[in-house]
Amino acid sequence: MWRKPEREPMIGQKKYVIPGISLAFCLRSAPYAQSLLLTLAALAFAQWDYRSALAADDLLLEQKRPLIKADRSQEDWSLLADPKLRTEPLDSLKYIPLFPSNPDSYISLGFNLREIFEVSDAPAFETVPANPRDSYWLQRAQFHIDAHLNENWQLFTQFEDVRAFDKTVVGPNDANRFDLRQAFIGYSQGADAGTFRARVGRQDFAFDLERFVSTRDGPNVRQSFDGIWAGWETNAWRFYGLVSQPVQYRNDDPFDDRSSGGAMFSGGRVEWQLSPEIEASAYYALYRRQDATFLSASGEEERHVFDIRSAGKYAGFDWDAEAMGQVGKVGSANILAWAVGARTGYTLEDLTWSPRIGLQFDVASGDRAATDGTLGTFNPLFPNGFYFSLGGHTGYANLVHIKPSVTIQPAEDLTLMAGVGLLWRQTTQDAIYTLPSVPVAGTAGRGPAWTGAYLQVKADYRFNPNLTGSLEAVHYQVGSALEAVGGRDSNYFKGELKLVYDADSTQHYEIGPSGSRHPEA
Repeated sequence: MWRKPEREPMIGQKKYVIPGISLAFCLRSAPYAQSLLLTLAALAFAQWDYRSALAADDLLLEQKRPLIKADRSQEDWSLLADPKLRTEPLDSLKYIPLFPSNPDSYISLGFNLREIFEVSDAPAFETVPANPRDSYWLQRAQFHIDAHLNENWQLFTQFEDVRAFDKTVVGPNDANRFDLRQAFIGYSQGADAGTFRARVGRQDFAFDLERFVSTRDGPNVRQSFDGIWAGWETNAWRFYGLVSQPVQYRNDDPFDDRSSGGAMFSGGRVEWQLSPEIEASAYYALYRRQDATFLSASGEEERHVFDIRSAGKYAGFDWDAEAMGQVGKVGSANILAWAVGARTGYTLEDLTWSPRIGLQFDVASGDRAATDGTLGTFNPLFPNGFYFSLGGHTGYANLVHIKPSVTIQPAEDLTLMAGVGLLWRQTTQDAIYTLPSVPVAGTAGRGPAWTGAYLQVKADYRFNPNLTGSLEAVHYQVGSALEAVGGRDSNYFKGELKLVYDADSTQHYEIGPSGSRHPEA
């Protein structure tokens, strides 16, 4: 059942609280899988605690303890300054006092681990000979040091090691040996009228449902930004501005990730909480990139972005609708592009397993004429793969996408989803695009609008508060436009386990992007 996340002091980010490892199984890799499972089970068991016989007192303590969050820098462990709340074996690592006279001065340590096994028998519909069918393991390990100097100042540092095992083609989204994931200084100051917050350094930005600005949690290497943001928030309103450079990832040496003036992302954003269940937001952003290349334009890209969104739930219905317009220039060509996306659903809460009937609808513009001096291809900016499916078959450009789905919850910790996606091109003059925005060679100006259809099934399960898993399978049946350029049907399978280090294994978690309890459509 979908639950609306609480608000966070990060720009537009939905609050996902996740345990962190992913995994899947293949018969030919069974020995390695069994070994890894035993390791994970041992880690999870090592962190499992036994509840006290004083159940009422334990419940009271649990309610006071903080929750693990997807953005680990948002966690506040200052409550453990009270010795009565240091009830778990590793609380000494979650709260290390800096200055005994100030309970808000402390260091907190944490660790996330994700393991994934993926099988794809036709990446890019087998239209790229250099990217053949493949099966491989992906691993992401993260360790962070969160230093709170006092109630106002924070220094957060997170390191990351991301590996791809047995993958034939390793790209910048697949592997990134030991490097700096985040490192920033944060400041906050509360007042009667509201709270001022600011961050400077390497950090994450995630807007709303992460259609267009995301942490990119689906791929193995997440997206960070070197920048500054500052904002003011009240109970009903939040106003933020940011200036940043997206981090460019390399896998040559440790600590070789960089950002530069070759890519910029800046803007301002406003959010309005209309009621406890309904919210709205809007933002303007300026996206700049050197040496941008599209099918009908190339050169320096300057794209002005205007976005509005509404989300909420009422009387069993839930929705998340967003519209974005883009204008500007790429080289000598003018930009005029747009997109609309919506996820809606109705949950039958009184029925067994609380079935949710969902419908997802997406439209993104394509370029209608290659020689008219106007580029109509929509740029999805920083998309996250899990929005459609993790198979990577669909990019958010030049498409019409309709996806009915059904989600059920047979048990408190188990969610099952099945959906059928139908895809067309918005214009046949532009190409078919795969994730993130890669044109399939030879499809522009050829063939019908019909692109294909896919069946997606997904299961998310929480084994215990430290360990979650998910399975996802996608079968994509190509249309004649893809068949004409040598494309063929594709099958994709992913298995994932996520493990998060925390001193308290009795907490309740909101499952995040890889184990979503958001509306699936």
